[in-house]
Amino acid sequence: MPTRLRVLAAVVCAAVLGALAPAATAHAESRTVQGGRLDWGVRTSFQRYVTGPVANGSYTLTGGAATVGGSGFRFHSATGTYDGDTGAFRAAFSGGVRFVGHRTDSGAYQLDLTLSSPTVVIAGGAGTLYVDVTGKAKDTGAVTTSRQVPFASLSLGGIDMRGGGTSVVLDNLPATLTAQGARAFAGYYTAGTPLDPVSLSADVRRPPRTTATSPAPRSPQPKETEQTGKTDTDAKGTGLVDGAVDWGVRRTFREYVTGDIARGRWTLTSGALDGGALFRFPGGRGTFEDGDLTAAFRGAVRFTGEHGLDLRITGVRVTVTDGKGTLHADVTSPDRTRRGIPLVTFTAGNLKARAGLVTVTEAPAKLTAQGAEAFGGMYPAGTAMDPVTLAVALTDTAELPALPDLGSAPTAAPAASPSASAAPPEPVAQATEPDDGTSPALPLSLAAGSLLVLAGAAALLVRRRRAGRGAADTPQDH
Repeated sequence: MPTRLRVLAAVVCAAVLGALAPAATAHAESRTVQGGRLDWGVRTSFQRYVTGPVANGSYTLTGGAATVGGSGFRFHSATGTYDGDTGAFRAAFSGGVRFVGHRTDSGAYQLDLTLSSPTVVIAGGAGTLYVDVTGKAKDTGAVTTSRQVPFASLSLGGIDMRGGGTSVVLDNLPATLTAQGARAFAGYYTAGTPLDPVSLSADVRRPPRTTATSPAPRSPQPKETEQTGKTDTDAKGTGLVDGAVDWGVRRTFREYVTGDIARGRWTLTSGALDGGALFRFPGGRGTFEDGDLTAAFRGAVRFTGEHGLDLRITGVRVTVTDGKGTLHADVTSPDRTRRGIPLVTFTAGNLKARAGLVTVTEAPAKLTAQGAEAFGGMYPAGTAMDPVTLAVALTDTAELPALPDLGSAPTAAPAASPSASAAPPEPVAQATEPDDGTSPALPLSLAAGSLLVLAGAAALLVRRRRAGRGAADTPQDH
């Protein structure tokens, strides 16, 4: 190597090493994973089998899980840890999906499988997907629940998990069923069966810095009301301090809007929030007294798409009387606006305030006759709609339940094609289906580009110098 080239290489290497020293110090602290999403379809052919003519079943989503794309499920609210020095990563997500099929004359299901609370753990270059599994044995019908089963092995494809960015993004990681997963899967597939690829994005945050002189955090003390002298945790005032209603309208309607027919989308305005499987209408104001509730909320959701789809829901209001709930709204379609119509009804039960909070959790809802008209006859009256979740605060200290945390928008990555899955519908017949190897693992998105730029500059300069020399030398294949 010529002297000038050696000097150049030494200078660049020194710059890289100099940059690495403070970076290592910055990364020495484990970081917190807070917020994010995981997308996984379990196995597309299994979904088709469950909902097809053989099993004649269905799936339901629990815990705020949502559908995404053509056959994926989205799990939310990642929590965990990430070490940028070693690349160790752990993220636990919320939500679940229950598959049922092969209904018997008694109304029970021979196939009954629930997968929930997926957790991704990556350490030492290996990845594992853990899930809680509740399943029914095919032969005995015995129901068992297993927590955090190592369900699938994840292929990282040489991804270097080390870095120091504010997010971790992994796209289309090939997943393979483990032996423990096969047992938990009630024997529908054997170990080694390829599953749908796993994609995730998670926000990474530094832990809050504390000092020795910082006072320990104290729990907020209840304040005294002026009128009664009672603490606000015990107050039974009728005015609402805050409130929110969470409702996804209808899962299959959302899938229709974003699917191949309507090719549309939804937009949220006026303060409405997206929780993945539901929309939150916040800012509740109204009254609560003797178990009866009247509350109005902010926010609007508008569905648009091809074939004239344009439906806007706003002015959401909820009333509960004698345990019976109704969700009212203004519904605007291309031909007219219907104001304050009763959209769905639900059973609220005997509402009581606890610690200043009144809640209704995932109450099954049915479409009203006026709601059916507002949807243009797409669904008849009595159709099951998405459940209604409601929370209203009567005191300043009462906290509303958190909305599912989908994290920041994931960093854009090159498109990748998931594994082709055109297997026959019977799961047992698919157990020996080979992996066609068409699921590449894409790079980890981490914000640590400065070192890569320096290293790339050094490599580019070396390549250019070698290219200059190679013009007079015999060409060589490298």
